[in-house]
Amino acid sequence: MIVRIYYEDTDSGGVVYYANYLKYMERARTEWLRELGFEQDSMLTEEGVIFAVKTVTIDYRTAAHFNDQLEVKTILHKLGRASITFQQNIYRGEEIVTTATVKIASIKSKSFKPTAIPKQLYMKINSI
Repeated sequence: MIVRIYYEDTDSGGVVYYANYLKYMERARTEWLRELGFEQDSMLTEEGVIFAVKTVTIDYRTAAHFNDQLEVKTILHKLGRASITFQQNIYRGEEIVTTATVKIASIKSKSFKPTAIPKQLYMKINSI
């Protein structure tokens, strides 16, 4: 997924604010699911399931700046019954800007208790 850095993404020095990298990664995970044929709003209404970030380990290697074009790559690292762990890297050209390991949990929307990943999605991811 390609991200263009806008002025609103930066601090007064033109450097991307650190929390915005997490937003870019969130968008990339949503697009990853979409490419598999799954929409998060449909999973909510049809399955009563949402995904929540459980753990993030992030390494900021270098700064991104206003008007940079970045690419966020999302790679499946581990599939559990109620969680998915991703490796996500943000690049500016060939240079790695930020790396992260992100674990998301499948939870029931009403109780916020862990639940199995919906069967169709689990089978699709498991076939990758």
